[in-house]
Amino acid sequence: MMNTAENALSENQTAEKKAVNYKVIFGASLGNGLEIFDFTVYSFFAAIIGKLYFPSDSAYGSLLMSVAVFGVGFIMRPLGSMVLGAYADRVGRKAAMLMTIVLMGVGTALIAFAPTHAQIGVFAPILIVVGRLIQGFAAGGEVGSATTLLLESAGANQRGFFVSWQAISQGISALLGASFGLLLTYFLSEEALYSWGWRVPFIIGLLIIPAGVYIRKHLEETYSGEAQDKKHPSTNPVLDLLRNHVKDLLLGVLIIMSGTVMVYIVLLYMPTYMMQTYHIAGPVAYLFSCIASIVQIIAVYYAGRYVDRVQNYKKPLILSIFASLVLIYPTFWFLGSAEYLWLAIVIRILLIGALGINMLTSTMLIVSALPRHVRATGTSMIYAFGVTLFGGSAQLIVTWLLDVSGNPLAPAWYVTGMLTISLIATTLFRERHKD
Repeated sequence: MMNTAENALSENQTAEKKAVNYKVIFGASLGNGLEIFDFTVYSFFAAIIGKLYFPSDSAYGSLLMSVAVFGVGFIMRPLGSMVLGAYADRVGRKAAMLMTIVLMGVGTALIAFAPTHAQIGVFAPILIVVGRLIQGFAAGGEVGSATTLLLESAGANQRGFFVSWQAISQGISALLGASFGLLLTYFLSEEALYSWGWRVPFIIGLLIIPAGVYIRKHLEETYSGEAQDKKHPSTNPVLDLLRNHVKDLLLGVLIIMSGTVMVYIVLLYMPTYMMQTYHIAGPVAYLFSCIASIVQIIAVYYAGRYVDRVQNYKKPLILSIFASLVLIYPTFWFLGSAEYLWLAIVIRILLIGALGINMLTSTMLIVSALPRHVRATGTSMIYAFGVTLFGGSAQLIVTWLLDVSGNPLAPAWYVTGMLTISLIATTLFRERHKD
């Protein structure tokens, strides 16, 4: 069982941190934000990437291959979580965060500048796949390192606020990605969009890397592994977790599943779904996602403030999952009617609000339950396996379900099943931040 001293900072440490609060928040959130930005842009331009790099006889065939490659990046997440997460627990959070942001830049560059299939043939999709694999490896260690640094940089009543910026950065990144999709599809011709327009967001993402490296290099380390932890001087964090915390790992993956599935289907895949299934204009679909991202940011921010006040993570999480179960089917149902599209927007706003609460409270519930010497590894592994199993496959599964069933409501039924399992796992997970 964890004790309070392990989680809390001393008064002197807390006072010292306050002078650099926003630097810490920005530096820690930047990498995860960049990851989500790249993933959002890839999701929104999946149809274009599919035609350019994975030519097929049918539009669904190209799209299916494109979202499959989107999922390929997730294969490397578990490996990245174990390697980079353990590095963060044994060497330091900052050191791991520097490594992840550089790797993300390499993967993004490969995608941004890859020649098309028409130019270099089979080597074109190979470059896209390699870029996604590198991105996935880096992302596997990013969340655990950055989240633990945020938690450990905060005072006892600031943790929800600090950690909320991980999810807020995702919302801001999704908003920027959707905004680029809206602007590019509105102002560029289809020829320009296919020729160079889709690359613009990836190149802009690359420009952030040098600033991210500089800021992270100058952050204050919160934990340097073996140098600080005399109780576990030679423990391998991965083996420690598998021996002593396997129940937390398994339940944590199922808890993360609910927010992950909704992010990758309701938030990221929705524009492609709207355009492919209901032939809704691209600018309308992207505007739809811009609104959703703003709602997510607001919901996460206030959820962080709320849990700092009530010091309870489990109850708000259960309520958010239950609300999502109620709202998910009507969201997809009303999308099919042009007359009631406004109602789909309203219900989806409520659904995204529940998602924002889910993202913050699930992270807080898990990261606060893990001992400090395995916290980065455990958080990374739970998130990586959860996202790999249920995030990377989500778009591929719903695209396949839509193709074989012909039922436009197939995504809603899939999300409903995942939410139900996650709700059960949440009730079984023991909240321990007060222990």
